[in-house]
Amino acid sequence: MSQASIPVSIRLHADDDVVITRQQLLSGQVLAEEGLTISGLIPPGHKVAVRDLEVGAPVRRYGQIIGYASQAIRRGQHVHVHNLGMGEFARDAAEVATLDARPTQFAAEAAHFMGIVRRDGRVATRNYIGILTSVNCSATVARAIADRFRRDIFPEALQDFPQVDGVVALTHGAGCAVDSEGEGLQLLRRTLAGYARHANFAAVLVIGLGCETNQIPAWIQAEGLQAGPVLQAYTIQESGGTAMAVQRGLEVVRAMLPAANAVQRVPVPASHLVVGLQCGGSDSYSGVSANPALGAAVDRLVRQGGSAILSETPEIYGAEHLLVRRAQSAEVGAQLLARIAWWEAYCQRMGADMNNNPSAGNKAGGLTTILEKSLGAVAKGGTTNLVEVLEYAQPVTQHGLVFMDTPGYDPVSATGQVAGGANLICFTTGRGSAYGCAPVPSLKLATNSLLWQRQEADIDLNCGGIVDGECSVDQMGEQIFQALLRMASGERSKSEVHGYGQNEFVPWQLGAVT
Repeated sequence: MSQASIPVSIRLHADDDVVITRQQLLSGQVLAEEGLTISGLIPPGHKVAVRDLEVGAPVRRYGQIIGYASQAIRRGQHVHVHNLGMGEFARDAAEVATLDARPTQFAAEAAHFMGIVRRDGRVATRNYIGILTSVNCSATVARAIADRFRRDIFPEALQDFPQVDGVVALTHGAGCAVDSEGEGLQLLRRTLAGYARHANFAAVLVIGLGCETNQIPAWIQAEGLQAGPVLQAYTIQESGGTAMAVQRGLEVVRAMLPAANAVQRVPVPASHLVVGLQCGGSDSYSGVSANPALGAAVDRLVRQGGSAILSETPEIYGAEHLLVRRAQSAEVGAQLLARIAWWEAYCQRMGADMNNNPSAGNKAGGLTTILEKSLGAVAKGGTTNLVEVLEYAQPVTQHGLVFMDTPGYDPVSATGQVAGGANLICFTTGRGSAYGCAPVPSLKLATNSLLWQRQEADIDLNCGGIVDGECSVDQMGEQIFQALLRMASGERSKSEVHGYGQNEFVPWQLGAVT
């Protein structure tokens, strides 16, 4: 398709009150495909009214309500924060549970990737040694140990262990001054246990201070873990202080390396993939290009028997009824609505507003309300049935599309997904998020070509061709699916090349700090 034949605007649904512009529009310009004249300056990616709307009228995009006119809007005008606001409206959620659920049509031909099969049958996409901390106080020791195995600083440290992807320290700011029986500590312990069990870790060392609330023996017992050659632990206090704790850790990791290196990649079915779905730095094109294209890739993965985790509960708010319609059972639908109700109560208790989202960057990119953002965000989940709803960091037990309750903040959300078993992350962005997720590779997708041209060194695939009229959503979905198979087979993502991942480990903190 030639550039001259590509429509200037994008209409997503016949009933929409707005269209999205592909380019900056000037007052007096004629939008031929809609037969209207532009009034005022409208940035690329933003909304144009295609009909007159009175004060209080609902405004639709995706065929769904994204807000209400806060002042009269005339055909051809810019629709954004100055004239569009939130409002309450009924969403037929519980009443339509399972209405759109359909049996999964599994692929006739199995897809494979080159994975690492652990002795217990779990399949890894990477092969790391991990250093976890029970408390913030042991973070410095953990980082000092991991730094001694950095290939960019000490290339000799791992030169005899080419099958080991690295040694990473995943530290956090919690673990003490909390209720020893409270939800906050339970959540942290569950998250740490998910990482300790993760297939992408050949072995794990856990380091504590010694006097913290999150005692390591109690954590091991509470989470049903077993200390041994691949899960070792000690504290700084019992080791004689910082220097001796670092030296002890170096010796432990060196002893773990030979066994960790004794692996090879073999062909395994794509059903072993669990992909965490993320979007950050979203723009108005996210729901047009990268998110639905990722959804098309997810549909392919589910047809292969794999799993995908949709999350960020505050960023499905206003679109939850679309997921409930696809729930495989009324019980699954009710579980999702219960998590929405928890967030509404949580925000009320904290004096917050579910519409404190979108961010400044989201709004600059054309998103106006959380309803609009959510409708674009859920597109990442594709079209298959919702088979399971999990609380934060709970393990995935079902094959198919799963929902995990997490905050919208990407590092916290992805940390929960990895703790639940995600062995890949797929991350769409319209503004250019910088992100990685050790020990799991993260595939970054640009929503628009301008971002790709500006930040190609950080992003793996450009979905902007959908906006530019160069490819379809389904074609891009196939490209993403193939990229996931390559990345699962060992191809490094851009975020891995840059060394992202250790600082992005951010467990969700709940409860009072005393």
